[in-house]
Amino acid sequence: MATRLEADLLIPGSGDPIPNACLVFDGPTIAYAGPREGAPAPAPSDTVEGVPVVLPGLWDTHTHFIGIRSFSVEEQVYTSPWVAIARAARDAERILGYGFTSIRELGGFGVYLGRATQDGSIPGPHIYGAGTALSITGGHGDAHAFPLEYVQREAERLGFPGPCDGPAECVEAVRKILRLGAPVIKICATGGVLSDVDHPKHQQFSVEEMRAMVEEATRAERIVAAHCHGKAGILAALDAGVRTIEHGSYLDEEAADRMLETGALLVPTRTIVTQLVSHAKETGLPEFMLDKARAMVDQHKAALRIAVRKKVPIAFGTDIGGSSPAAPAYWGLNALEFELLVEDGGMTPLEAIETATANGPRTLGPQAPRSGQLRPGYAADVIVVRENPLKRLASLRDAANVARVWKDGQLVVSRPLAP
Repeated sequence: MATRLEADLLIPGSGDPIPNACLVFDGPTIAYAGPREGAPAPAPSDTVEGVPVVLPGLWDTHTHFIGIRSFSVEEQVYTSPWVAIARAARDAERILGYGFTSIRELGGFGVYLGRATQDGSIPGPHIYGAGTALSITGGHGDAHAFPLEYVQREAERLGFPGPCDGPAECVEAVRKILRLGAPVIKICATGGVLSDVDHPKHQQFSVEEMRAMVEEATRAERIVAAHCHGKAGILAALDAGVRTIEHGSYLDEEAADRMLETGALLVPTRTIVTQLVSHAKETGLPEFMLDKARAMVDQHKAALRIAVRKKVPIAFGTDIGGSSPAAPAYWGLNALEFELLVEDGGMTPLEAIETATANGPRTLGPQAPRSGQLRPGYAADVIVVRENPLKRLASLRDAANVARVWKDGQLVVSRPLAP
């Protein structure tokens, strides 16, 4: 029995929208997507429904299932992992209701939650988890406020490697992540905002260390995603063969050209940068975080505009990780990134949607599923929305606007089509 959606508008994920369209899927893959007059005749057993707008399930390619209620690296250490996992499981269910059917998770419990959502034990999207963000000692992924021995012990308790230094340790760390079955490797190529003794502009791993990790990941058909703010780290990561640049806050013309040469994608995460600054008072963030965020917010916007203007391939990512609105970037706020890509980056609404559909799977390289587009043979990850997002992107921030969500052809969210 096939599902047949007769839509006023079909947004395919790549290419122009199709009015008066039809989408047919039977099981986990799409059989037909195109004009209604070219669709196969429905069988008597088919489910036929008229809907306003249909588009692929959305991808957020930079997130964290960490179960914390404020943005603090230290809170990640002292929060019980069992409590954090319980919160993160709830976050996974919540985001599915917003139409996000695929999540690339770059440091947290996603590598474990992904197994549970895949086998149906808990509701949630497809989750592609990196396990942890590999870091040098004293780098962005090291909880500086705690003794190093404690940080290493806690990482090992969760099945993750701690800080690693030198090519040999870096290769060992990648192998430990691969042992978990992670489909992507995450490294910290520069300092960051949430860590207090490093600077976002400074390169951390050497080119030799990054190249060793990329080569190890490549043998296992994985790509490496690099947390990169500063230009030196961006260029070094690209030289090492990194395939996705996360944040890219100090990207300039030279760095953009280098990305075009290598074919690497940018995941700008405008949401986290703006939210850290705009919600400073109510979230009570430490002053060192705010100083770093304020110093880069305008530069990050300029970098994003350079990337958009030069047509660097961009994938949608938010750096969402909070399990409560007390955190400046919390699960459920993800669709804000669409508006920021348009308002701050200069994209069209259709281009912004493409970053979260067709471009999403590209951030997984050889591990990518055939997903993110409404085309025959692609995964039947499908959403129906009541309001046309090309006319008002903010409508995607309202879960009530998401009337239907199918994951692998299974209806997992159903809400009224009419207001």
